[in-house]
Amino acid sequence: MTDSSENSTAQLRPGLWQTVNERYPGSMIHKEDFVPLARLRKPLSESRLSFVSTAGVQPKGSLPFDTVHPVGDYTFRHVPSASRLSDLEIHQLKYPTAGALRDLNVIFPIQRLQELAREGVVGELTANFFSFIGYNMDAERLEATLAEDIAGAVAVEGADVVLLAPA
Repeated sequence: MTDSSENSTAQLRPGLWQTVNERYPGSMIHKEDFVPLARLRKPLSESRLSFVSTAGVQPKGSLPFDTVHPVGDYTFRHVPSASRLSDLEIHQLKYPTAGALRDLNVIFPIQRLQELAREGVVGELTANFFSFIGYNMDAERLEATLAEDIAGAVAVEGADVVLLAPA
């Protein structure tokens, strides 16, 4: 890993948008600017961590995601970080969920993150994590609404660091 005095324009994934467009024809995301690496401002053991996932995990009894809409569901769910696995369910049709139904941690590692907080690896968890369905065919709408809404919710939680995980 490089220190902050080196190239401040380093990217985690140079060419990310080209890769997305090659893998998902029709999405055609055009983004000329780079996404710089974010640097921790304090040690992880003193940081508040949040988690954002495209797994479609949500608290039982909450409004289900629309898994059959042809262009996707542009909503997200708050998932209390103190939830037990038995409090959660998956509403998702776009990836195989058999493994996740046996152990939700394979797709939404809530127990592992709770353990990391208890062990002091991370300072604490935000009160809520966030989940949405990753199948969204309108990239501009995804960025302008869903991504902005989730970013705002993460900011309200006071997160110092956010773990992002695709399903």
